[in-house]
Amino acid sequence: MIKKLGLLILMSSVAFPFAIANADRDANTSRDSDTAALFRNSDKSAEYFASSYGYAIFPTIGKGGLGVGAAHGRGHVYSHGHIIGSVSMNQVSVGFQAGGEAYSEIIFFKDKAAMDDFTSGNFEFSADAGAVVITAGADASVGTTGVNGGASVEKHDAATAGEYKHGMAVFAIVKGGLMYNATIAGQKFTFTPRSHS
Repeated sequence: MIKKLGLLILMSSVAFPFAIANADRDANTSRDSDTAALFRNSDKSAEYFASSYGYAIFPTIGKGGLGVGAAHGRGHVYSHGHIIGSVSMNQVSVGFQAGGEAYSEIIFFKDKAAMDDFTSGNFEFSADAGAVVITAGADASVGTTGVNGGASVEKHDAATAGEYKHGMAVFAIVKGGLMYNATIAGQKFTFTPRSHS
């Protein structure tokens, strides 16, 4: 009975982030704006809003795993302050992982070439892709295989450091949950241009 209860709790913690991400399936611009405000309030990511060609923003990405992990999220791509389309992200990873988490992610594009690469159809981050996890009062490290970060406390007090790699800079804010490794390598994106009707 105790083993079954433990398994039920573990499965719930893995499934919960995906329920959050699906709730954001029809994310609107106010949700995007609220999420962007969190990144604008970070010491280093704020400067990218003025210097980048555009960005892709995901209000919520749900990630969970038990040995094999998966992540999913939906968002929008902005160029010069205007939505140019929607984007979905899917990721499968293998390795030690247990539990689930939900986080917000933003990808800044240094120039038109980087944005065109991302929006060309199906884009995937390579194994050397890294991100900065925005946290406050918690350890966060960035490596070539991904990001390990602790729990966020006061997101607006967070300090970050990042730079463009292959024309893109990625930042994430952990919303809650536990995950051994929060990596962006292997994230696959599908872009759909906005129809102008």
